[in-house]
Amino acid sequence: MTATEMKTSETPRSGRRGAAQQMILAFASLIVLVIGFSLASPNFFQVSNIMAILQATSVNGVLAIGVTLIIITGGIDLSVGTLMTFCAVMTGVVLTWMGAPLLLGVITAIATGALAGLVSGSLVAKLKIPPFIATLGMMLIFRGLSLIVTGTRPIYFNDTPGFDLISRGSLVGSVFPAFPMPNGVLILFGIAAAAAWILNRTVLGRYTFALGSNEEAVRLSGVNADGWKIAIYALSGAIVGIAGLLIASRLNSAQPALGLGYELEAIAAVVIGGTSLAGGRGTILGTLIGALIMAVLTNGLRVLSVAPEWQTVVTGAIIIFAVYADQLRRRTTS
Repeated sequence: MTATEMKTSETPRSGRRGAAQQMILAFASLIVLVIGFSLASPNFFQVSNIMAILQATSVNGVLAIGVTLIIITGGIDLSVGTLMTFCAVMTGVVLTWMGAPLLLGVITAIATGALAGLVSGSLVAKLKIPPFIATLGMMLIFRGLSLIVTGTRPIYFNDTPGFDLISRGSLVGSVFPAFPMPNGVLILFGIAAAAAWILNRTVLGRYTFALGSNEEAVRLSGVNADGWKIAIYALSGAIVGIAGLLIASRLNSAQPALGLGYELEAIAAVVIGGTSLAGGRGTILGTLIGALIMAVLTNGLRVLSVAPEWQTVVTGAIIIFAVYADQLRRRTTS
């Protein structure tokens, strides 16, 4: 193994180690938020509200996991929110308009996301378009396509038995009625476990970290860097497709105007969880904690009857703080 290859092979371990401290800090912040909101309102720490928080986390958490893979490579994806909507719309086309079986609708959502990720990855890897610009353009394309396909009208899944159970049903609740955890949360945990395994145990995970740490070193070692990057974007897109399924199931409809703003909350969750915007460092567990922080904060402010416009202000401030904290981490470790 050459010196370049040795440096590349050590990247995942150093990336995980660099994100550990921020992940611990994020977890401590989550505990503080839960305790604070519980003391401020007796309605916060109730089973029904906790389930609502977990349900809200399921969509943003899955989106954030997809974004984590991209950010670790040193890229960014601004299209995940509108891609999620487009995947939901295509699911509606297959299930409601075409009357296809439920399984085909699920496959359609995931395949649509993977294909979209493949296109985005090709724009970045092959055409060398900066990820910010490439995914910004794709964001507008997906938003426009969603409106064009549906004629700006929602698609409802009332004639698709069992579709709403994908997100809102509760396998756990059927066994433990006192703890009706939504299926969407189980899907989130399953996606998180699979993504963590991919990052930590596979060649794809190894090159995900390596591309973010030193892409030129990966190329010099003879690795097809462009091919791996495209594969990572495609995998991220497939995960976003699952998020599209979850939100469509939760609403029992595909809302073509939905999606804008979700990408910012997902990116904020990723950065809060310790993934560096510079690439090469991050964990799925940290992203989950970041998504929970965003959901707890939003829910807690709503329980305290804080005006929606102020909730938006707080979310924006958190995004700024998260990015600034990431810059501080990079300065202290450089």
